Amino acid sequence: MDYDLYLVIGLVIAVFAVPAVVSALADNRTPRAAAVVLMISGGLVAWAAASKPTGYTLDQIPDVIITVVARYLG
Repeated sequence: MDYDLYLVIGLVIAVFAVPAVVSALADNRTPRAAAVVLMISGGLVAWAAASKPTGYTLDQIPDVIITVVARYLG
């Protein structure tokens, strides 16, 4: 697995965890599981950004997502 894939996996997990956090807060529950998932996704994103020699900029993220999806679906 490469750094780009870790970044994309972390971003996808974070996107799916945000509704869980909002739902837990709306029901006056503690978002324990959602918080753990957000920490895992943040760790993946941080690890990918720190491990890649050139790092990532915000402009590169859409291109990285498209290339990872194209690489594994095409």
